[in-house]
Amino acid sequence: MRILWCIFTLDYSKKMKIKFFRVLLISLVVLAGCKKQETSGVPMKLTGAVFGTTYNIIYYNSSENFQSEIVGLFDKMNASLSTYIPNSDISKINNGDQDVEVDAYFKEVFSKSQRIFKETNGYFDPTVGNLVNAWGFGPEKPINNLDSTKVKELMQFVGFNKVRLEGSSIVKEHAETYFDFNSIAKGFGIDVVARFLESKKIDSYLVEIGGEIRTKGLKPENKEWTVQLDDPNVDGTRSAFTYLQVKNQSMASSGNYRKYRVAKSGEKFVHTINPKTGFAKESNLLAATVIAKMDCADVDAYATALMAMGYERSKEFLESRPELSVILIYVDKEGKIKIFKKGEIKELSS
Repeated sequence: MRILWCIFTLDYSKKMKIKFFRVLLISLVVLAGCKKQETSGVPMKLTGAVFGTTYNIIYYNSSENFQSEIVGLFDKMNASLSTYIPNSDISKINNGDQDVEVDAYFKEVFSKSQRIFKETNGYFDPTVGNLVNAWGFGPEKPINNLDSTKVKELMQFVGFNKVRLEGSSIVKEHAETYFDFNSIAKGFGIDVVARFLESKKIDSYLVEIGGEIRTKGLKPENKEWTVQLDDPNVDGTRSAFTYLQVKNQSMASSGNYRKYRVAKSGEKFVHTINPKTGFAKESNLLAATVIAKMDCADVDAYATALMAMGYERSKEFLESRPELSVILIYVDKEGKIKIFKKGEIKELSS
């Protein structure tokens, strides 16, 4: 059995003057098959749609199908954290409802966001939601002809240090502050599913949502989960960039290659909003992949923070984070695409 899904496609603007005629595409291929299944049984495979993307779940050593239970978990997460559902807890809070009592999902995501906000010196900040909407990447209508004056006005409501959790209530210094946990929600959804599987005594699984993954245990014949980073040509043919073995780890990627929009003026705006400036401008860091033995929500948030930092600040930040393994794709001063790797990345030859 083989499952294929894309992590991202890198779209380079003419301003970068990159002399490449093909677009670099990094895709994630999870090789979940096995030659001999009699030792550990046939893998269970669950697929579907969630959070505006797709999910793929594979686990061994159990013949039970947990699809309905997992869908129920997704429904609960959406009811708590989805800005695209008008009556969700987060939507009510964003609309000024002060009587919302948040659930355990919201509390955990809030607490993780608060910690990573501090660790990254504010480069990960889910209170940037008003600007996500303003630039056209959220559920609300974008602001036409958004200028520096309006951005400055919206920035006064940004800052995770301006919100707090008191019991089960969210307290905001400014009623206009708008939460957007999309940069951590996919990873968190993976963690919720992983914990559910572990509660069912499943010790060999891979959970993927929208390109982010978490693995545990081994496949049959003591084989590790293998991730392929692929570099296909623009004609649709594929060639492997490298192979990674991911064991008891989470992996998340972020980039500004797919989610972007181009204004009538021709200016390109990317979906990663810099919470320090409020602008949606492309940096020299094109993509960041983070791998670590921690919750997928954490690596998801770190990958987003790196994109906001840009390449140089990312390297400085990573010097003090030995627990994070990363692959950064960036453009150097000469406009050439470069790759930076750090940490324990178990790479196989192609």
